[in-house]
This record gives sequence, structure tokens and C-alpha cells, in this order.
Amino acid sequence: MRGVASACGSATVVNAIATGKGAAFGIELRVKAEVELTNQPGTIVGRIADDPAENPKLIEICVRKTLEKLKLDRTYGAKVTTNSEVPIAAGLSSSSAAANAVVLATFAALGRKPLDKTVLDLGIDAAFEAGVTITGAFDDAAASFFGCGVVTDNTKRRVIKRFKVNPNLKVLIYVPPSKFYTSKTHVREMKLIAKFVDAAHKRALAGDIYGALILNGLLYSRALGHDATVAFDALSAGALAAGLTGTGPAVVAIAKPKNTAAIKRAWRGRPGRIIVTNPATKGARIEVQK
Repeated sequence: MRGVASACGSATVVNAIATGKGAAFGIELRVKAEVELTNQPGTIVGRIADDPAENPKLIEICVRKTLEKLKLDRTYGAKVTTNSEVPIAAGLSSSSAAANAVVLATFAALGRKPLDKTVLDLGIDAAFEAGVTITGAFDDAAASFFGCGVVTDNTKRRVIKRFKVNPNLKVLIYVPPSKFYTSKTHVREMKLIAKFVDAAHKRALAGDIYGALILNGLLYSRALGHDATVAFDALSAGALAAGLTGTGPAVVAIAKPKNTAAIKRAWRGRPGRIIVTNPATKGARIEVQK
């Protein structure tokens, strides 16, 4: 039995580490997961096809937790493989997207259709167990799963508000050559900016997504030691909003198509790469079920 599913990455509007409340929107970069069930209960082997050096612990735990949820962990083992368009450890929700895709693919392999909340909860619980998250990243997970913008209370795993980013706009992402793992973040230091991050969250709730994204990016860039001039360069080149995504190191900018070339020129001298994509219009979905 085999299942294939995919989920989109997401970009940060408000990072929830400081306050437990966040906001994010889906982007059209996807993670695809394939789960093949075996007759070896207790043996789950994971592989991250596009980056084999990365630890597959998260995706393996996602399969195990799904099988346990359905009381089938003593019936099946599994092989699980992911392929990703989302850069790993860059702040673009690669873990949340992978978790959503793997859980959904496991259900697909079993011929089951899960509740949305079940997929999100299993993926977040797996992320906590794997040690790849601090808050559970419910904002990232929900944006990835639903393929839209969300304002959330991560501590309660609740979507407070949904919003759309115009799909005709462009999302530009500057990805430095380095990686930054969320689990390495010093939470105590993030608490120092909590009241200002809360102000960004209130902006997002009020509908000022661009203002929230810019303010959040400035705050976390300073707190985490990332270069805030990357975002300023994008804004100077005509971006509607720009700022650090997740805990970085990537920076995301939202722009009208006519300003895309100018922003790329502004970033071109920096090491790393530039990705141009769009706001997501589709969330997590089953691709193959058999």
C-alpha cells in the first residue's frame, strides 16, 4: 500500500516564539512525501531525497504517530521519502510542510481520509518529539495545510483569522548559503521583544499584513543577529513588504510583478540564491492513493 501527498511551504508574518501567537501565509513551493507500508511492524525508514545528509527523524516520527493513532503500529512498518522545493532550515516551514505531507501520505496509503485537525495535531506532536520546533509552529503548519494566510494562537492551536495574499503578486525569497535551525534559538532572549511582537500580531489581526511582516522582520533580525539591510534593500526597490521569515536566515518580500526585477537586482550581489514564487492557492493534498 502506497500513498503520496504534498503540502506547501509558508512565509512568516509574525513569528510566534516571543509570544505564542503568530501569523503566516502559504507559498507555492511544495514538499512531496511518499509512504509505502511494509509488513515489518516497528521498522520505519525515512529518507530526505533532495538532502540525504539531513536527519529523517521528523518524517519517521510522523509515520509512527499516524500508525499509532489508528492502532496499526503493530501491523505495519513503512518506508517514507520526501522531496522538497522548500529550502531546509531557512525559515520557510520546511518541517511543517514535510510533517503535513507525510501524515497525509500515511493516511492515503491506508485508504483513510483524516480530519484537518488530526493531520495538524499529529504533525505538530511529531515536531515536538523530534525537537525541531519551539512553539509547535501551528501558524506555519496551518498556512501550509490550508494554503492561505492565517493569524493564530499557537499555544491553543487555534486559527483566529484567515486572510488571502493576492495570488497575482510575487513572493521573492533571498536564501543565504547558511542554515539556521529553529531549535537553536534562545527563547529567553526572544522574550525581550515580546511586547513589540505582540504589536505586530495586533497589526496582522487588524488586517495590516504588510506592516506586521515588516515590523516582525526588524524585531527578529535584531534579536537573532541577521542582516536587516536585506529587507530594506527590497523595500527600497519597491517591495510592498519585506522581512525575515521564521528564524531565518531567509528574507521574504512581497511585490507587484513589475518590481520583481528591481528587487532581484538589489539582492544580486549577495551570496546565496533568489527564489521567485507566488502566494499559495492550494494547501495540503493527496496526490496518489493506492
